Parts: sequence; structure tokens; C-alpha cells
Amino acid sequence: MHKVLIVDDSPTILASMSGILGSAGYITVKAVHAEDALAQVQAGLRPALVITDYHMPGMHGVQLIQELRKLTQTRFTPMLVLTTESQQEKRDEARKAGATGWLVKPVQADKLLQVVKQVAPSLQALAA
Repeated sequence: MHKVLIVDDSPTILASMSGILGSAGYITVKAVHAEDALAQVQAGLRPALVITDYHMPGMHGVQLIQELRKLTQTRFTPMLVLTTESQQEKRDEARKAGATGWLVKPVQADKLLQVVKQVAPSLQALAA
């Protein structure tokens, strides 16, 4: 089953993103920080899409993407960075690490769904 892995240290953002995607028919898995997400993937989770916050305690989102890109099961998985940052330097850093795209908080539901369909078209078949 194709799943969207959402990584954010904010319970509000996790609930909001999961709610938006869930209402559209996507199956979501939540991680409260980058280390949690990495552990879930190493334990066998094979997400079809990863959406990660940039700023988190411990490992930040770009570091998570770098680590996930090293793993066979997520080497080619689309990965989006979700953040309040809009600086080009941060976007370039994320892109260099392997990020597929960038979403600025707060992201509107329609924008989120549009980007998900664009970067992970294989997930469209699961949407209601």
C-alpha cells in the first residue's frame, strides 16, 4: 500500500497535513522528528512520498532527506520540504540534498494536493 510519510515536530501540523491528505484518500504515516522517520523506514516502511519539516530538534529535514537518499527503498522517493523558510539559499540546500520540491507553511489544502499529485502521480490512483 502506498503511503505518505509526514515528518514534523508540531502535532498541529502533523494533524492538519494528515487530515488534508486523508480526506483526499491518501494513507498517511506520521513521524514526530527526523530520527523517528528514519527508524520507520529502516524498519520496513516504504513511503511513496515523504513530506518533512525543515526545522526540527536533532536532525533537520534536509539531513533526513540526505539519509533517506542513501537507502535503497527511498533513493528515488519524491521528498518535499515543508517550512516557514522562503530563502533561496535554503531551497538550494534542500534541492542539493535531493528534495523534489518545497512547500511554505501554512500550505493551503488545494496547493498541497496539487503538489502531491504533481510529484507523486502513482498516489493518484489511491485518492478517492
